[in-house]
Amino acid sequence: MDFSFTEEDLEIRKNVSEFLQRELGPISKNIDNSGIPHDFILKAASQGIIAPVVSSKYNGSNLTFLQSAIIAEEISKVDTSMATSVYFLLDNAWPYIIEKYGNDSIKDELLYDVTSGKKFIGVASTEPSGGSDVAGIKTSGRIEKNRVIINGQKMYISGGMEAYKYGGGHLTLFRTSGTGHSGITMAYVPASALKIEKIENMGRMGISTCIMYYENTEIPDYYIIGDMNRGFYYSMDGFNHARIAVAAACNGLSEKILDLGIDYIKNRSAFGKKLMDFQSISFEAAELRTELEMTKLLTYKAAYLADKNSDELPVYSAMAKLRAPQLALKILKSVMMWYGAYGYTKDAGLERAARGIYSYLVGAEGALNIMKLIISKRIFP
Repeated sequence: MDFSFTEEDLEIRKNVSEFLQRELGPISKNIDNSGIPHDFILKAASQGIIAPVVSSKYNGSNLTFLQSAIIAEEISKVDTSMATSVYFLLDNAWPYIIEKYGNDSIKDELLYDVTSGKKFIGVASTEPSGGSDVAGIKTSGRIEKNRVIINGQKMYISGGMEAYKYGGGHLTLFRTSGTGHSGITMAYVPASALKIEKIENMGRMGISTCIMYYENTEIPDYYIIGDMNRGFYYSMDGFNHARIAVAAACNGLSEKILDLGIDYIKNRSAFGKKLMDFQSISFEAAELRTELEMTKLLTYKAAYLADKNSDELPVYSAMAKLRAPQLALKILKSVMMWYGAYGYTKDAGLERAARGIYSYLVGAEGALNIMKLIISKRIFP
């Protein structure tokens, strides 16, 4: 059992960190208001950061999921609003699904543009009736003369406006037959084929959240991913891998915020001594650092299992997704308390992170209670 990173892993972290500090750092405070600049995405793609697990055949970086988790950590350390992290995780997991299950025509049409940053790929599964019950979706599709015709509505879909403006779309789930898990098909639907309405969120505003309307929306049948009526299983594969990036991003945020808090209590004085000399604070910092190391190791194990194509991946990615967002919020609360009134100001930068992390708690690749359900089914088969 080897807990060390390879030289390649360390070099990736170093290079990505330097690039992000240089290119993302100066604009990160404005992302909530102005969005993620497309110029930055193109620059990130030129560094191999966009869709990094896609193979070199499609000009991807052919990185491991562990290496993509390292990238996710570094992104959230710089853009603490978590918007860029969402863009990254979507453009990581779902191009992977296209390459794994898609036909050559759709791979050739999309993947080169995705790895170059020209197109965005997300997933559209959540509906107004709920997001966690993927098997209960109501959006429907039928095949007519080599065309797929889709009707329905998707809700709380990330990246709708980006895909519409710059190119790309979403891997969309719709029912083609049967009930329950069977009879669900997945297909790529370009955003340009849809009516899209933006939702205003409380945080993580640098990437859009949208309602998507499918009104006799037509796409060519080669946009179908894999086999008909197998879309549920492809989506679960995608979510299992996306959750690794979610957890890693939360861990990166936790590390950034905790480091800021530790620096603050090292230098801030009260009642004639440094805050770090109060055990109530220093012991709390010790516990948080320990919890963070535990959560990072859990996330790295999930990434390792993804790279090994292990059957244990679903439960470990769920464990990582369960723990990492909760810990990030816990750390944010503690550090804000250490800062006192300053922590409540926008100047401190903590509120931007606090608003962003809530999206990972309430949803973003699966609600926390769904993670508990996945884990409990493994405990009680």
